[in-house]
Amino acid sequence: MVLEGKKIIVGVTGSIAAYKSAFLVRLLVKAGADVQVIMTLASEGFITPLTLSTLSGNPVLSTFIDNERGVWNNHVSSALWADVILIAPATSTTIGKLAHGISDNLLIAVCMSAKCPVLIAPAMDLDMWLHPSTQQNIAFLQTNGIRIIDPGYGELASGLIGEGRMEEPEKLLDILTKHFLFSGSLAGKKAMVTAGPTYESIDPVRFIGNHSTGKMGFAIAESLALRGADVTLVSGPTELTSHTKNIDVIKVKSSDEMLQSCLDNFTGSDITVMAAAVADYKPANLSKEKIKKNSKNLDISLTSTKDILAELGKQKHKEQILVGFALETENEIPNAIRKLESKNMDMIVLNSLQDKGAGFGYNTNKVTIIDRDKKITEFGLKPKSEVAEDIVSYIVNSLT
Repeated sequence: MVLEGKKIIVGVTGSIAAYKSAFLVRLLVKAGADVQVIMTLASEGFITPLTLSTLSGNPVLSTFIDNERGVWNNHVSSALWADVILIAPATSTTIGKLAHGISDNLLIAVCMSAKCPVLIAPAMDLDMWLHPSTQQNIAFLQTNGIRIIDPGYGELASGLIGEGRMEEPEKLLDILTKHFLFSGSLAGKKAMVTAGPTYESIDPVRFIGNHSTGKMGFAIAESLALRGADVTLVSGPTELTSHTKNIDVIKVKSSDEMLQSCLDNFTGSDITVMAAAVADYKPANLSKEKIKKNSKNLDISLTSTKDILAELGKQKHKEQILVGFALETENEIPNAIRKLESKNMDMIVLNSLQDKGAGFGYNTNKVTIIDRDKKITEFGLKPKSEVAEDIVSYIVNSLT
C-alpha cells in the first residue's frame, strides 16, 4: 500500500466542512498512514478533538502548551516528523494567516516550519472564495510551493450554489496516494507544453481565433510539474494563470509567436506536449487601420500558418518525447495515425467532437492515446485534471 507508514499531518480549521475530516482521517488510517491531527481552536466548535483522536489513534494537538499533559507541543519537531501536511478544511482565515506569516496558532507554526510538501483544501462560501484577497493569498501560496486543491462546485452551507465546497475525502485520499506514488518521478526532466488558442490579427481590433480555453494544456503542465519536471508553458490568450513554482509561463498571441517560443525552448526539452489549438490559417494581409464597414460583404484572403508540431518533429532526436493532439469529427483513428506518422510524434492524444462533454469549453475530456506502435488506449470521460494525469502517466511509462 502506497500510504503504508507515511506520516501525515491533517490540519483542521473552523469550517462546517470539518465533519469531513473525520472521514478523511479514517480513510488515511485504513490505508496504513500514521496520522497526526492538529486542530485550530475554532475548529473545535464543529467537531470534537475526541472524535479525531479516536479515529487517528493519536492525541490531537491544538495549542503550543498542553496543560493537561504538562507538555510543550514542539511545532518544529512536528513539522520535521511529517512526510506531508494536508489542511482540510482550510478557511480563508487560515489561508490568509499562512500567506502573511501570522503564526498565532500551532497549525500555522507547524506549516511555516515544514520541510515537507504542504497541501491545502479550501472550504468557504462562494463570495469568500472569489474575494480578491483570498485569490491573492492563494496565488502567493502557490508561488511559494504550496499545492492548492481546488474546491468543488455545488450547494454550500449558506444555500448558495457555486465553488467553495471542500474536496471529498475519497478524492483527497487519491491525491495523497498519487503524491507519494509519482512524486519526483520526473525530477531533473525539462518539459514544454503549449496551451490555448492563437489569435491571428485581421486589423488592430479584430482577429481569427477558436474556442480553446487552455484548460487541458494547463492541467498537463501542472501534472508534469507535480512530478518534479521543470515546465515551460507556452500559452495563447486565455484567462488561466499558473503560480506553480516550477512552471514558467510564456504568453503569446499569434501562431508565429508560439512557433518562435517553441523553437527557442524545444532543444532543451525532454518532454514536449503540444496541446494548443493553433490556427491553421491567418490573414494574408494585416490592415494597419481598423477596417471600415463599407459594404455588406468583406473578403479576407487567408494563408496557411506554419505547422509548429511538424517543425518540431523535423528537429526531434530519439531521446525526446513529442506528444501531439488531434481534434477530429470523422474517421478519428485513421486521421490521428496519419498525423502521428507524418509529424514524427511518439504519441498522439485524440479528441472527438462526437463525444458529449469533451472538447473546447468543458471541464471534462475523453481521450484516446495512440503510440508509435499504433497501440490504442481509450480512457473514459473524466475531469481534465485526471485526463492530464492519465496522459502524463502514459508518458512516464514510456520513459521506463
